[in-house]
Order: sequence, then structure tokens, then C-alpha cells
Amino acid sequence: MKTVLDIYYTKEKHPMQMLDLYLPDTESFPVFIYFHGGGLENEDRLSGAESMKVLAANGVAAVAVDYRKYPEVQYPAFIEDCAAAVAWVKENISAYGNAEGIYVGGSSAGGYLSMMLCFDEKYLRAVGVDPTEIAGWFHDAGQPTKHFTVLKYAGEDARRIIVDETAPLYHVGKAEKYAPMRFIVSDNDIDGRYEQILLVLSTLRHFGHTNFDHKVMHGTHCHYCDIVSPVKGIFGEMVLDFIETLTK
Repeated sequence: MKTVLDIYYTKEKHPMQMLDLYLPDTESFPVFIYFHGGGLENEDRLSGAESMKVLAANGVAAVAVDYRKYPEVQYPAFIEDCAAAVAWVKENISAYGNAEGIYVGGSSAGGYLSMMLCFDEKYLRAVGVDPTEIAGWFHDAGQPTKHFTVLKYAGEDARRIIVDETAPLYHVGKAEKYAPMRFIVSDNDIDGRYEQILLVLSTLRHFGHTNFDHKVMHGTHCHYCDIVSPVKGIFGEMVLDFIETLTK
């Protein structure tokens, strides 16, 4: 495995618009782009480093992405950043090897971001990425309704459940088809998160989509992620299982 760190993915070279590559010792590989959690206010791309290493050690190139956050920027700057990172990978990963499919996902706030890119296609299309070019989506513990931090900065009670254009759920059903998806949620997650994910799944079925599954983890919100779990890399193993399921 080798790493290529501190790559700017925009011309502005903002310190929070950087990504790290974790590359396997192979010429060809699937690529997984990861958006970290932290409530759109905290954490950074290093919070998933151990899982990125697990992926690279098992033949998957991992891309850990930073993005601008509140209070420096407002909605939807962080979504636009993540779209720009996907576009950078699409255009530049060939310099590091042969990409056998690009997969996108994230945890918690990162899961919200991956769902927004998945279901509101305008963000990827704005940077020249056709959503059908994404081989698969891994949405972990993301909020499919209006994110509680988006609510907070809009002056709303962060506990409210609102489905508007800032909510991934609002956009489900606009596309005729989606790449395969896996949803992860804990049975003792943040209040309402489990039920909200189930609503996303039923909405997808209502529109006739079947190429998705979900796994329920036993524990609290993201307890299996590097930033929380005492056993690092478990999240990476979960992503690896998803990719292997699609590529076998």
C-alpha cells in the first residue's frame, strides 16, 4: 500500500478541499470515495484513516475527502465540495492505476452527503459527472431528512423532521434508476434515524427500485466507525464486503 496525501481537488486550493489517496499494490482496483462524519461542523478526513488502510490492503483504492463545513460556509457548499471531489477522482485516478468502478459513500454527516449526491443529481451533473458512472453507493447512518445542523443554522429546532429540497428523501424517485446501494443503520441510533432510513427504503420500493439492501448494526450511532470503535477498520471491512458483493 502507498499513500498520496494532501491533494487539492479544486483550483482554489482551500485547506478543507483536500483529499488523501490510499492505494493498493495493484495496477487495477475499485475506488471508494469516503466522506467523513462530524455533523457538518467537526472531524476531518483522517477520522476514517484506519478503514481506508483496510480497503487499500485488500485491493481497493480509498479516497478520504475533506469538505468545508459550518460555520465557515452555508448549505449547500459542503455538498458541492463533495461533488467536486468525485469529479477530481473521475478525471485523475488514471494517473495512479486503472479504476475498475468508482464507489461513493460516507458515515453520519458523510452519509447525508453521499445520499444528497445520489438522489439530487444536479450536484454531480454540475461538475460533469453522470450519476450512472457511479458503480455503487454506501450510505452509512446518514440523515435522509433535513440535516439537524442545516436546521440549526436556518434558525429551526434541530429536532424537527422536515423533508424539503435539503433532504435526500425529498429527491428519491426523480431518477429512473440508481446504482446499487447499501444502507447501514444502528438499532440504537440517534432518535428517529432508524425509522427514517426505513422510510427511504420503502420509498425506493414504492418507485420500483430493488437494487439496494440494508444492514442493521446492534449498538449506538456509528459505534463501528474508526472515530468511535476501539477496533479500528471495521467500517472498511463493511465497505469491502459491499464492493465484493457487486464485483464477484
